Amino acid sequence: MKILIAGGAGFIGSHFVRHMLAQHPAYHIVVVDKLTYAGNLSNLKDAHSNPRFRFLQMDICHPEVNEAVRGADVVLNLAAESHVDRSIEDASVFVGSNVVGTFRLLDACRRERVGRFVQVSTDEVYGSLGAEGKSDENSPLLPNSPYAATKAAADLLVRAAVRTHTVPAIITRSSNNYGPFQFPEKFIPLMIAQAMAGEALPLYGDGRNVRDWLHVQDHCQALDAVLHHGREGEIYNIGGECEMENLEVAGRVLDLLGKPGTLIRFVSDRPGHDRRYAMNCEKIKSELGWRRQWTFETGLPDTIRWYSENREWLDEMRSPAYREYFARQYHDRERTLARKHSAR
Repeated sequence: MKILIAGGAGFIGSHFVRHMLAQHPAYHIVVVDKLTYAGNLSNLKDAHSNPRFRFLQMDICHPEVNEAVRGADVVLNLAAESHVDRSIEDASVFVGSNVVGTFRLLDACRRERVGRFVQVSTDEVYGSLGAEGKSDENSPLLPNSPYAATKAAADLLVRAAVRTHTVPAIITRSSNNYGPFQFPEKFIPLMIAQAMAGEALPLYGDGRNVRDWLHVQDHCQALDAVLHHGREGEIYNIGGECEMENLEVAGRVLDLLGKPGTLIRFVSDRPGHDRRYAMNCEKIKSELGWRRQWTFETGLPDTIRWYSENREWLDEMRSPAYREYFARQYHDRERTLARKHSAR
């Protein structure tokens, strides 16, 4: 079987490449990736020597994606701009990668008669929840950020391709992933990197926004199950069943690294910040037999250990451009919050 993975040099994509090469020794894996700031070939260094692996640097919005798709049995779309804060600054690249890119891949799969297309989406398309309840696969799409809106648009394009053109597609929606190789602008690696450096851990608002944490390897197991046994035209929620306030996650990181709680800094909240995500994942459990294997009590220390042992990788990711973005995103917000408090 030949599997094409769009976005395979990113965090989840690179983990899925390694998972598939290890678990399916007869499969051939082709990765197409634009290699934006969050995509890194070093994430795939273990795969490059494998004769069953091939890498193509390519923008999925480009018409040449048709040639890359040709001959594939399965296409998984993990290519996406995914950082909410960046989508608030400039949503145009999100519309390009997440909407136009998905359309191009879908169209290529339709033309080449690919046997299965898997769209990897997010719980953020369901929008913010109150203190109770969970989103299931039939919940309405109520995205609140430009990022979430582009992912919802992509999901609707997949639905339309299934209904109109009978493209054999499936949508998955996962909760917040964490684990090794995650770019340090995302919450958990950001907290780890700041704590290891003895620098302030920025938390939006009161820090009590709730996220459900899913270890990336559990996500890979779920995608494997969907790829092989999922039903065409269906949606599958994939959650970690680990709801936690951001403030508690930051506190756990500090405790595990032996750092003081005084490193936590509250900054002014971002616009439209969703309060809580939570998903009902009974469908993938009952239909495909998937169960998460990682708990947060084992996954977080393991993740911290990886970043501690791979400081060279982390330093490369925390480039001057990254630090400039960090200062703009958090130091400016801290000053804004301080001005608000002084004016009271």
